[in-house]
Amino acid sequence: MVHSDIYKLFIKTNALLNGHFLLTSGRHSNQYFQCALVLQYPDYNEIICQKIADYFKDFEIDTVISPAIGGIIVGQEVARLLNKKSIFAEREDKKLVLRRGFNIEKGKKYLVCEDVVTTGGSVFEVMEIVREGGGVVAGVGFIVDRSNNKVQFDVPQFSTLQLEVISYQPDECPLCHENKIPLVKPGSRKVKLQ
Repeated sequence: MVHSDIYKLFIKTNALLNGHFLLTSGRHSNQYFQCALVLQYPDYNEIICQKIADYFKDFEIDTVISPAIGGIIVGQEVARLLNKKSIFAEREDKKLVLRRGFNIEKGKKYLVCEDVVTTGGSVFEVMEIVREGGGVVAGVGFIVDRSNNKVQFDVPQFSTLQLEVISYQPDECPLCHENKIPLVKPGSRKVKLQ
């Protein structure tokens, strides 16, 4: 499956939204990738995550770790395909932390998996959790790279779909200045609408 086929899955499942969106990063955009609408179909989830698993299959990986909520489905499926353990970090007081008895094992190698990367904020937070716990970040795999490879994690990284999707600082957003399309926050993370 090539990138254009994955893009077609987003179109087919109405997972590529057009409008005026507040991203988790705080930036605004006219497009939003709602990966949950694609990943709700197990066959599509497997097809997409297989590409990530194939890329990292020869890497030494002990555990897959993901940021909640969007990355959990991706991380779980990639872990299943690689036959590895899967854990996730979740927000507590606006900071990603490990809960539920999950921990980082010193010296073990971790693959970070995410659904969409715009600025990479959540991925960088998870990488920090791994490193603070004495683990090693073996790589980063994700479905959609909204930065078109501009965000670099300084470890091996792979995305199934790379696009240059325009985003704006809130005070520079032309959609806000036009005031024709209301700003919406479709993701899981609570970010205050401005």
